[in-house]
Amino acid sequence: MSSTDLLEKPDVRDSDTGDANEVFHYVRKNKIAESAVMGTLVEALCGEVFPVTKSPKPGSPVCPACKEIYEQLRKD
Repeated sequence: MSSTDLLEKPDVRDSDTGDANEVFHYVRKNKIAESAVMGTLVEALCGEVFPVTKSPKPGSPVCPACKEIYEQLRKD
């Protein structure tokens, strides 16, 4: 898996917490468009499953588990 195969995407949940707890996850790039158009779910590196509904902005918080897994993949 290369670094071009992954992009950060949000874990968006319906909750009362607002955007304060929103983090962005790493998911396979080829699944992002399908999810955004068809509403299908994607699975992040950390195992979270969610529909893609937003794109990250620079400086957006990244899921610590996804980041750790991604860093390990880059070392291989």
